Amino acid sequence: MLNHEYLLPFSCKGRHFCPSCHQKRVIEFGEFLHEEVLHPVPHRQWVFSIPKRLRPYFLYDRSLLGKLSQCAWKVLSSYLANGVSMDNPMPGAVIAVQTFGDYLNFNPHLHVISTDGCFDKAGNFMTSVVPNADDLEPVFRLEVLKMLKQKGKITEAVIENMDTWHHSGFNVYCGDVIRANDEEGLERLAHYVIRAPISQERMVYIAASEGTFGKDQIIYKGKRSKDKERFTALDWLARLVTHIPNKGEQLVRYYGYYSNKARGVRRKEAAAYAEIQYTKGQETDTSVPTLIENNLSRKDFRRNWARLIQKVYHCDPLVCPKCKGDMKIVAFIEEETVVKKILKHLNLWITGNHDPPPLSKTMGEDVFPDIPAMDYIDSFSYDYTLSQMPYEDEYSQLTTYEDHTY
Repeated sequence: MLNHEYLLPFSCKGRHFCPSCHQKRVIEFGEFLHEEVLHPVPHRQWVFSIPKRLRPYFLYDRSLLGKLSQCAWKVLSSYLANGVSMDNPMPGAVIAVQTFGDYLNFNPHLHVISTDGCFDKAGNFMTSVVPNADDLEPVFRLEVLKMLKQKGKITEAVIENMDTWHHSGFNVYCGDVIRANDEEGLERLAHYVIRAPISQERMVYIAASEGTFGKDQIIYKGKRSKDKERFTALDWLARLVTHIPNKGEQLVRYYGYYSNKARGVRRKEAAAYAEIQYTKGQETDTSVPTLIENNLSRKDFRRNWARLIQKVYHCDPLVCPKCKGDMKIVAFIEEETVVKKILKHLNLWITGNHDPPPLSKTMGEDVFPDIPAMDYIDSFSYDYTLSQMPYEDEYSQLTTYEDHTY
């Protein structure tokens, strides 16, 4: 066996943007849903989206995203409950908030993993009728507009104005059913609903020295089409920061049969039942159920560090890259001075400090001569990540008169 060792850095513990740490979070989330939340019953994906006219309110007040989730759950739970013939039906849902569009434009929408039916109090499940997403759209629209009015974001005049639109801008999508035994399908869906805003595979960085524009650029490719969009480095960062969650902000919520309260009640009932069975087992000298112990040990195993690394990077960090033998962790190095000394010895230490670039022109001169003159932007190409209100044709969509007399 070879005497081989190597360094493996800690993760940055970041969420949403770090491709390594967030991918680890995605894997953990998929396993958590599969093992502790979702029951072996049919599920569907639902997507709820809102018109461009309302998106700035969610951009500047992210607390509204939680209210948006409540609106979607209120509509969906009522719809599913009406589709079964049982007393006190309760569906279950996991709702994930996403704020990004295809090119990182601010587009708040909801991805919902919902049961395709309802449970009763005894835990029995009944599949709902085949859903039609068009049935939910007008009710969802009504709930969202009512919520925004209660929060003081819009007035009745705005609602009346939006009532005149030929297309409301609200949309509800319903996916195909995921069968009860399709565990891989559910895990893939769980990974999808909390995916990172950006994909490194779709992003191309062009340094200023390599391009023809004299500036650092980012080219971002479309997800399904051959289209691509070009950004300067600052424009790219400006779009990126609009998707940073507030400290402590929840991006995933659990409702109904899958809510934290409902799952907690069932855990207590299961523990009480297991204790009774254990007592009976002692009295009757029969085997003791080990369901709870097995779940706990499997949960710990599933979160094993090495196994997660293997699932994310498709390699086992505890297998020697030279002799393929088993390796073991010998130390966790956290002291900054020791880390710095080791990295300097291996020529891996990067300071990262540098002076700012010199100013090319003096104050008062036109520093940005290559910025084109402002042109009119229609409502279809308007980007709501900009910090301003909608253009007039987006803001006021009243019916015009042919003779233009009022």
